[in-house]
Amino acid sequence: MRFLPPLLFLVCSLSVFAQAQPATQPADDSEVARAKTELAKIQALVDAGALPRVQQQKAEDAVAAAEDSALIRKYIFQQDLTEDQANQLTAAAQRQFNRCEKAFDEAEKLVENGIAPQLSLSAYLQDMDFARKECDLAETRARLAREITDMALTEQAYEASAARFPGSGRGRAEHFPGNGVFNPQIFQRIETAFQGRFGRPLPVSADGETAVHRALGFDHRGRIDVAIHPDQPEGIWLRSYLIQHNVPFFAFRQAVSGQATGAHFHLGTASTRLSAAARRPAAAGAGDAGGQ
Repeated sequence: MRFLPPLLFLVCSLSVFAQAQPATQPADDSEVARAKTELAKIQALVDAGALPRVQQQKAEDAVAAAEDSALIRKYIFQQDLTEDQANQLTAAAQRQFNRCEKAFDEAEKLVENGIAPQLSLSAYLQDMDFARKECDLAETRARLAREITDMALTEQAYEASAARFPGSGRGRAEHFPGNGVFNPQIFQRIETAFQGRFGRPLPVSADGETAVHRALGFDHRGRIDVAIHPDQPEGIWLRSYLIQHNVPFFAFRQAVSGQATGAHFHLGTASTRLSAAARRPAAAGAGDAGGQ
């Protein structure tokens, strides 16, 4: 490893370091600050003619890698992502993987030329494996964020059209008013019953308010979305359970876009509209949650 330029290894290592940091760290964290400080030093030496300009490019690449690493730490375990944040997350994770892949290719050339030992590649392979897993996790988080958006759009379109389908559930949406009561205790009983029946947790996609719901103008507090299609066995059971226990719900069979990911149950009464003031933080790009 001592044969390789230090920054070459640093670029790939940044992704591994991201795992140990809190998800709520600001984008311009200590790692980014260190990379920027190093860039300033190298840039001064390049301007003075003491270092070749290629060193400045490597330092700039290290800053970009640190910024991507910080962005991944900020978003990858955040429970409430907007679609834009999800897209930023997947793009940053892909860039980190590309850097690790490039670092491995360069290290492999050194091995092929007899400059570095074969054993030196193991660290690069480990970094690539971690970066690949990080990409997969980022894509999973992004897919969930898109599904939540689809679900919220479905509810928005349903309200806008004021469509009401009969209790047979043969339409694209069904509304059961129940007794108008839904609270955490009721939801806990639903979760317990579902776990006992199917041996797995209830797939909750939105618990209370989310940034997506707030951006769409809905107050989703006190409501819960469950990612189950009403016509699947789990959905048939859940619908029957909710009706039997007089729990209010909406059951949606498709998204506005026509994608199955939009099918879901909305547990609780219909979401109310947020005021323009309440919607403004999400519209301005703030990360705080909101609701439909």
